[in-house]
Amino acid sequence: MKIAIAMSGGVDSSVAAALLKEAGHEVTGVTMRVTDDWRPGESAAAIAGRLGIPHHIIDLRDVFARLIIDYFYMEYEGGRTPNPCVLCNKYIKFGVLWEAARKMGAEMLATGHYARIDKEKSGRYLLKKGRDENKDQSYFLCQLSPEQLGHTMFPVGNLTKNEVRKIAAELGLPTASRPESQEICFIPDNDHTGFLERYVSQAERPGAIMDMAGKMLGRHRGIASYTIGQRHGLGIAATAPLYVTAIEPDYNAVIVGTKEQTYGRALMAGGLNWVSIDAPEHPLQVRVKIRSRHAAAEAAVTPHGNGTVRVEFAMPQAAITPGQAIVFYDGDVVLGGGTILKKGR
Repeated sequence: MKIAIAMSGGVDSSVAAALLKEAGHEVTGVTMRVTDDWRPGESAAAIAGRLGIPHHIIDLRDVFARLIIDYFYMEYEGGRTPNPCVLCNKYIKFGVLWEAARKMGAEMLATGHYARIDKEKSGRYLLKKGRDENKDQSYFLCQLSPEQLGHTMFPVGNLTKNEVRKIAAELGLPTASRPESQEICFIPDNDHTGFLERYVSQAERPGAIMDMAGKMLGRHRGIASYTIGQRHGLGIAATAPLYVTAIEPDYNAVIVGTKEQTYGRALMAGGLNWVSIDAPEHPLQVRVKIRSRHAAAEAAVTPHGNGTVRVEFAMPQAAITPGQAIVFYDGDVVLGGGTILKKGR
């Protein structure tokens, strides 16, 4: 089978490529170029050369800027905290990159994600967590469609990170011991604040830091530098620790409160994608993640009209953050996902 493997230059995609070649597939490495100064292609090309597979760099700078970077700016302008990786997977990696690979003759697109795909007897594809709970990346894939899953492979999804590193070491790959990157790929040197200050008008516009009652406690340096649940870097003195509980772009204000006030029992979500089931018409009991490293919590998901759902948690959850992805699970199966619109009552 002709398979394109999306190569980032890291250990996961490198091992995924090696496993596919070992299985007898015709493998081609493809690497996205998404910014002028982001060059993972050099490392990926070197790995491809060591594995003896062809490699191509696909220039996606224009579409990436339009669909991902502009979205990133706009979300922060609106006082929300976006997750660009979720949108990138939907539109760029498993969208535009796949189309480029398909035109090159690829029948499938593989990546180094820690996730799994199963196929039901009915023919429907299911997205599932990776076997390594500590590395599971299904959260970031929640916006993929069943059609996208049908031409996608996750070769390391049934492996642990330690097993992947061991395979890389046995193959003599230089990525075997390479530290993992936690950076957003298009932000140079992981300078999140500096990046936003250059492009987001609200980023450098100071405003009020207020308590829940509207009392001014200090001044913030720009709302784009803050996120729900943040404690450090507020620059205000108080008798007890204070946390960001809300961001009000209309008033250019950051609202703070106690740790208990960051918790909520409900939220509204939209931008829904039901990947492993049809859109529910009745309430569902599920487990829900509201951040990538959040421990999934029990909740009831109720359709609310206009493509939204109300999510009510069995126990209050900290830092419900508008703009972040929310993902619904049934055991290991990703039922679907969406975007948090607002904290509910």
